[in-house]
Amino acid sequence: MSKRKRQGSELTRFWNRYRRNRLAVFGLCFLTILIIAAALANVIAPEGYDVQNYKIKFTSPNLEHPLGTDYLGRDNLVRMIYGARISLSVGFVTTILGTAVAVFIGMFAGFYGGKTDNILMRIMDIFLSIPSILLSIVLASVFGGGIVSMVLALSLGSIPGVSRMVRAMVISERDKEYIEVARTSRASDLRIMFRYILPNISSSLIVLFTMGVAGGILNASTLSFLGLGAQAPMPEWGKMLSEGRSYIRDYPYLVLAPGMVIMLTVFSLNMIGDGLRDALDPRLKGR
Repeated sequence: MSKRKRQGSELTRFWNRYRRNRLAVFGLCFLTILIIAAALANVIAPEGYDVQNYKIKFTSPNLEHPLGTDYLGRDNLVRMIYGARISLSVGFVTTILGTAVAVFIGMFAGFYGGKTDNILMRIMDIFLSIPSILLSIVLASVFGGGIVSMVLALSLGSIPGVSRMVRAMVISERDKEYIEVARTSRASDLRIMFRYILPNISSSLIVLFTMGVAGGILNASTLSFLGLGAQAPMPEWGKMLSEGRSYIRDYPYLVLAPGMVIMLTVFSLNMIGDGLRDALDPRLKGR
């Protein structure tokens, strides 16, 4: 069998395992639609997200404005679509940055053990003693408000927990036979870590990554809600929640729409993670 055919059959088996989880398929479909809408925001709403019309402020949801308008007469649906760009970008970027640093720390701590492990993990334990969202709030306050500060704060806040998990994965792999074979062939430590161990824990890292994106979006919304993330007039979902809370009694749709989208996005990413975990489980590959 050719390499291309082998890869095609592997993908087919992977998809067959993944689609057994209907919630995971729903999550993938929802996230795909969200990403496409965010990417085509300029086409869907070329007028932009900050067009104000005081004559139609606080308009309830209707055919022309499916999610109504806010206190400045801005279309909530348009702002939600543009907000998807910010929320998804922040979630993915913070997870990529945090995971990249955490992989290096966890790999070195787990592979070398001893003093290296003790020093790195004690530093991580100091940060783990502080709840991650609280740590992110403190860091965001130090860096100041704005998207860049929020990304830095969330990235740094995610490193301790992920590095701990990576360390545990590496420890479970470092004494296996294929590592001993690599050592006898005089492969360097870096080659063993990143050429042999990393690919073998990659499936777990992929699942960890999807969960991290969900957490990043949720934490970004929290920081923006508190005024430490996206600043007006940027339509970040958490910022929209913050702006609408003053009118929640008379115009509940102002907080209901962004709240539901945040909930569905986080739920979808978690379900995708569950589906990937089941599909990538080596114990199920023969089925």
